[in-house]
Amino acid sequence: MQAWRGGALDVVLSEFILGEIRRVLPRLAHRHGMTESEIDDFVDILSFLAELVDPEALPDGAVRDENDTPVLGTLLAGMKLHGVDYLVTGDKDLLVLADEFPVITPADFWAKHGGL
Repeated sequence: MQAWRGGALDVVLSEFILGEIRRVLPRLAHRHGMTESEIDDFVDILSFLAELVDPEALPDGAVRDENDTPVLGTLLAGMKLHGVDYLVTGDKDLLVLADEFPVITPADFWAKHGGL
């Protein structure tokens, strides 16, 4: 977050991804300890500070899990409009696309850019 606030990196999201964050984070409360209210505040902050894009359309079958289509579409829109370098995710269905698209794990991103 400090690197983002300091301008060392840009975050590009879509409304779909914000909804996914809001939906998934409560299930992971045992890992991060955030309350529902804190999650809502976090998503609100993201929505104000991130660059929001509309996901690019993808052909049918572009991803293993069709629910990931808007996520990959967000990457493509971000690359086109904002020069996005990576999609950072732990989703295995998206990580298998790393040969075709710049998709990396949070750990790999941190290893490359942890000193931001």
